Amino acid sequence: MKSSDLLLDAFARIQETVHEAVEGLSEDDLTVRVDADANSIAWLVWHLTRIQDDHIADAFGTEQIWHTEGWAARFGLPFPEPDTGYGHSREQVAAVRAPAHLLLAYYDAVHTHTLAHVGSVTAADLDRIVDTRWDPPVTLGVRLVSVLTDDNQHAGQASYVRGVVERR
Repeated sequence: MKSSDLLLDAFARIQETVHEAVEGLSEDDLTVRVDADANSIAWLVWHLTRIQDDHIADAFGTEQIWHTEGWAARFGLPFPEPDTGYGHSREQVAAVRAPAHLLLAYYDAVHTHTLAHVGSVTAADLDRIVDTRWDPPVTLGVRLVSVLTDDNQHAGQASYVRGVVERR
């Protein structure tokens, strides 16, 4: 198996989980929080998508589609445009409201953008330094594992919240 095949498969599995967590839910369902400090499905999916968009664009030297394809305007969130959700307060989490079709359209656009880049990654590419702000500097391989891990955790959390919503 090539490195690119492994990455394509991993990102495809996350896409399946995201769709399963979101499809068929109303905007109100997507904003349910199990308590006042918990994250909603809408926030989790928006955040994991923003992180993926941000990190993949940075790692491959491209622009985030959040900016270039007008997603920030479509969502109309009350945050600065570069915001990815990191460190959000309970009020900021509550402010993320979006219908399922918008969340999934943005996620799928980022997914397509991601696949276009990781589909040609070789084993040698994984050692390329993509972020020198850390010690040790971050390689492409480490960055991609970080994105995959973050995506997996948040997609799983969104699936859990969906289960809570469906049992109410």
